[in-house]
Amino acid sequence: MLKNYLKIAWRNLLKKKAYSFINIFGLGLGMACCFMIFMFVQDELSYDTYHEKGDRIYRLTHGSLPSEDQPENAGANPFWVWNNAPVGPALKSYFPEVDKVVQFSGSSDILLTDGENSYQEEGVFFMDSTAFDVFSWKVVKGDPKNALTAPYSMVMTESTAKRYFGNEDPIGKTMKGSDSPGRSNAGDYTVTAVIEDVPANSHFKFNMLLSLSTFRQYRPEVFDWWGYADFYTYFLVNENFDQTAFEQKIPDFLASRQDDPLYTIRVEQMKDFYLRTEADRQPGETGSLSNIYVFSVIGIFILVIAMINFMNLSTARSMERAKEVGIRKSVGAGRKHLVFQFLGESIIIVFLAMLASIIFVSSSLPLMNSITGKELEFTRFISWQTVPTLVGILFVVGILAGSYPAFVLSGFRPVQILKGISVTNSSGVSLRKGLVVFQFSLSIILIAGTIIVYNQMNHLLDKDMGFDKEQMLVLDYNYDEIVNNRSSALKSELESNPAILSTAFSRSVPGGYFPNAGTTIQNADGEMKTEGQAIFQVGLDFITHFDMELVAGRSYSRDFPSDSTSALVVNEAAARQYGFANPADIVGKKFDQWGRAGEVIGVVKDFNFISLHRTIEPLTLPFEAYASRFLSLKVKSDNLQKTIAEVEEVWKSIAPHRPFLYSFLDEDFNKQYLADFKFRKIFTTFSVLAILIASLGLFGLATYTAEIRTKEIGIRKVLGAEVSSIVTLLSKDFIKLVLVAIVLATPVTWYAMNKWLEGFAYKVEIGWWVYLLAGIVAVIVAMATISSQAVRAAMLNPVRSLKSE
Repeated sequence: MLKNYLKIAWRNLLKKKAYSFINIFGLGLGMACCFMIFMFVQDELSYDTYHEKGDRIYRLTHGSLPSEDQPENAGANPFWVWNNAPVGPALKSYFPEVDKVVQFSGSSDILLTDGENSYQEEGVFFMDSTAFDVFSWKVVKGDPKNALTAPYSMVMTESTAKRYFGNEDPIGKTMKGSDSPGRSNAGDYTVTAVIEDVPANSHFKFNMLLSLSTFRQYRPEVFDWWGYADFYTYFLVNENFDQTAFEQKIPDFLASRQDDPLYTIRVEQMKDFYLRTEADRQPGETGSLSNIYVFSVIGIFILVIAMINFMNLSTARSMERAKEVGIRKSVGAGRKHLVFQFLGESIIIVFLAMLASIIFVSSSLPLMNSITGKELEFTRFISWQTVPTLVGILFVVGILAGSYPAFVLSGFRPVQILKGISVTNSSGVSLRKGLVVFQFSLSIILIAGTIIVYNQMNHLLDKDMGFDKEQMLVLDYNYDEIVNNRSSALKSELESNPAILSTAFSRSVPGGYFPNAGTTIQNADGEMKTEGQAIFQVGLDFITHFDMELVAGRSYSRDFPSDSTSALVVNEAAARQYGFANPADIVGKKFDQWGRAGEVIGVVKDFNFISLHRTIEPLTLPFEAYASRFLSLKVKSDNLQKTIAEVEEVWKSIAPHRPFLYSFLDEDFNKQYLADFKFRKIFTTFSVLAILIASLGLFGLATYTAEIRTKEIGIRKVLGAEVSSIVTLLSKDFIKLVLVAIVLATPVTWYAMNKWLEGFAYKVEIGWWVYLLAGIVAVIVAMATISSQAVRAAMLNPVRSLKSE
């Protein structure tokens, strides 16, 4: 009997090749989309799971408690992962449950010189010698216990070592680090170990590790400063660690070790570092848990749409197999046998669709990787653990997708069927229409969501940031003191080029890194008040160079030599921070910041120096002539490559010891939105595929309707009906379903997309036209899908449909 079922199933697949192809293709595509989304989600959830002791690795975040005079700000103060050094040793000595503490600096760049060749290496951390006791980075050469113990020890990843030394053994090789006197990374470094490249699913990555003892040798004082932020503190706990009990002891721990009563710490477990942290100043990238939920829902949507397609297409064929069911039941076949047969056929189709999905996934992974920026591998997700899951999916999808057709077909009465009486029922028609409404509701949600996502991304790119970032060439020389000492000659030489409109030096550029510190400014009551804010150290011409608008006072000027030591420019948000509603009122007030004192001379209009995910924050722009890292050049757009070549020539003549590294500010600034653009690509790609799959479902229902109304259409044509009226007759019911879907999808889309937009401080308004446009697109898709079947049915010769009457 089983052999017979298989034979019938195979014959039915071959008999209706077009239907079989649509069934297998649609379901296979849906399963492939779902599987690729699953791979993406699994990769996001897998961050840092390669650490063998990951369940016992924690880190500190640092922040401030609400003050008595500002209780309303409770919980508003941000916590940072990046902070002071003395908390690490104190933690180890106070808490017996802490086994190891590893501290490391923020990521930095270092100039490495090998003979006549110089390289600016990115992704470098100064790290404790306990790193290999905590983290599971595999050492391929060298001794992990001593690799980061001595000053000027250097650990390289395999790819970095190969880049510098080729196939030579790097252990014991030396390189000169940094040519800037007094810098903590200056000296001759010795390669002590080589480790495998840090896995892609790590919340922070690096190319090199330098021993923290090197940092300590040059700046020993900062290791005792509780108010100085320059380090990350991670720690390994024992098996009996109780996080709740640990956190209860934190107030007593801090009370006897530092003077700030508002300073506090929290702990985060490694499983939360990438997706669930809310702290700022991360050592690397972070993910988005909300995006994980969005993509998971889309994956489920697509699979459900594909299953509904299968049900509708199978139902469309039910009339063709009605006589087969009648004959089988008349010769003694029970309903359960028929259910078993049709579910078996469904599982076979699902099995073939699963094979097709594997082909789709294998061929689409390169495209998926380019969209997501990941290195997803199909074999990585296939193991003895996933095989039972795939088998389970096969049967679940097969049974769910084939259940309705199986029970409908097996419920036909043989007497009615063999007499030629119609076996259609209103409940079946209603269910199919309901499924199509559901499909297109999901499709409209995705269409509207795609429009909103695109508009928001365009808003990020088009919004006036309050400064000029176009045609801005940025040279990075990493605080090099020699370059800073030659800055006047470099500036003069470059500005003599007619293709260069202006130049300016600065410690950072908009969208880059900003230190934070306390600044004391005289408030409206005449009291000296200290507040914390970002500090943007700038050169003399920076404000005019970037076309920033002054709303009060003046900018730094060569006409006032004292500006270099006793003047300060702030933004409007900083003026408000000190209680000045009118920016002009802060001009002339005294300030004290980082050893400099004097008067506030000007206020610039608020500009977005950080991502549009956040509102404009208070900012001070102190003048600093000799602590710059970047040289910005406003260049003409004509013949950019020629201009860059001329700039490089000047650079090599004045700073031949440094590599010429350049980028464009607008591109660098937009890198803040890489995750957002990745979200847009993924969202759009799978939305289009979901709509395509939904169209197949509508095609199935159109086919079914055309088949059961064949004789009606023939009679109408005999009586003189036009093709257009028949097409309208067959189409209007489907358009009604799409209109119902629009009504149902609109409030869901409004709620979901408003929740997504909450992640942006500056966001677009969702206008009514979005839902109208989404509905129009849905109607166009529906009409394009239906028209082929409607026209085909309307053009059919009535003689063929009525010859048996």
